[in-house]
Amino acid sequence: MARPTQSIQLTAEQEHVLQRLARSRETPHSLVQRSRIVLSAAQGIAGKAISIQLGIDEDTVVLWRKRWLEGQTKLEKLAGHSGKLSVLIGELLSDRPRSGSPGKFSAEQICQIIALACEQPPEHLSHWTHEDLAREVVTRDIADSISTTSIGRFLKSGRPQTAP
Repeated sequence: MARPTQSIQLTAEQEHVLQRLARSRETPHSLVQRSRIVLSAAQGIAGKAISIQLGIDEDTVVLWRKRWLEGQTKLEKLAGHSGKLSVLIGELLSDRPRSGSPGKFSAEQICQIIALACEQPPEHLSHWTHEDLAREVVTRDIADSISTTSIGRFLKSGRPQTAP
């Protein structure tokens, strides 16, 4: 037997912010859709009906209802502060940071590596290889260690992934 879902109660201010997001043409689609989920849930529409109405998976409806309810206390504390309320609603309806290892090299290090590759190689080399560049990066203390694969990725890519 399915558990009854906790109802979502919106203040007029919260509803106004959500309506504005749901109607916006500049807001990312995911945020528009999540706003519509919360608005529909606040009207008492069941999760299955919301999923059919919006053409999304029912688990998505469950997830965003749950996230909204988790943030309900914070939202109530911001009553009367429309600017802060809009920011919090945007945060509540945004994706959480994803897992994965962070970048190991800063943007500055990557720039130094690319600049090094643009320099003339030592006289005993006709051109830089990835192996030679990796050794030189460590020799110049640009990084403690670096793989030839990382060197190749930095040189090939116009927008490398960097550490924060």
